[in-house]
Amino acid sequence: MNTLTRRDLLKTSALAAAALPFDSLESLLAQSADPNPWRGLKIGVATYTFRELPIEQCIAGVKRVGLQYVSIKNVKNHVDVTHTPEERKQRAQMFRDAGITPLSVGNVGMKADEAEIRRAFEYARDCGVKVMVCAPPKDAVPLLDKFVKEFDIKLAIHNHGPEDKQFPSPYDVMNAVEKYDPRIGLCIDVGHTARAKVDPAESIIKCRARLYDVHMKDISAMGDRNTPIEGGRGLLNTRSILAALLKIKYQGLVGFEYEKDGKDPLAGLAESAGYIKGILNSLKPAA
Repeated sequence: MNTLTRRDLLKTSALAAAALPFDSLESLLAQSADPNPWRGLKIGVATYTFRELPIEQCIAGVKRVGLQYVSIKNVKNHVDVTHTPEERKQRAQMFRDAGITPLSVGNVGMKADEAEIRRAFEYARDCGVKVMVCAPPKDAVPLLDKFVKEFDIKLAIHNHGPEDKQFPSPYDVMNAVEKYDPRIGLCIDVGHTARAKVDPAESIIKCRARLYDVHMKDISAMGDRNTPIEGGRGLLNTRSILAALLKIKYQGLVGFEYEKDGKDPLAGLAESAGYIKGILNSLKPAA
């Protein structure tokens, strides 16, 4: 009996591929590619990942890892509150021209000051997004209720873990906003949530009615200090987080906020994206 070795198989496959016309080979490769590697989730990048780099390098980095959605960080080298309205529109359009869709802005810090909050909403409006990730104090929520009605822009209040005296966990956000306009919701940061001793996957399920943005990451330690690390190398149960997002049919941004290696984040971002894609593939039901 003849035994077909791995080397023979590869050789035979290579010869067969070489014999195909180029257009047939291209068609074959296209058919083998997964048309939906993200399982319908809007996986993208929180551009805070590229905060130390100019907007051009940020855009190139997002494209390099094959992602199509962003949350624009309000820093001067990307798109900032300090830019004029026309500059904001032009710089946000740079992402769209590159085939990248901005779904939100932030994290935007703000005080309980009407003029400051209005500037933040005008900034989000000029960027052309319908969600603003933000970090207000609790006493600003009544004012925020007024402005979500005026601008029809959803707010995703960001929780920052145990050192955050306002909103350590997603449940603190929900408790503060539940009696206000439903457009005031939250951004669940899975790393900070875990550090606040809350299960990120469980909070996604429980807060789904007002979940408008997600910051995806991994951490190397719990406690009061943020310890970012490449996805898959840390402590978080990423599989359960993704399963929860799929369960609720979440349609907002799942943005990688890779906070490590600020001057050169591309390799760590690519590793994190590949890890997520692998998990999502493993979550697919058997054929």
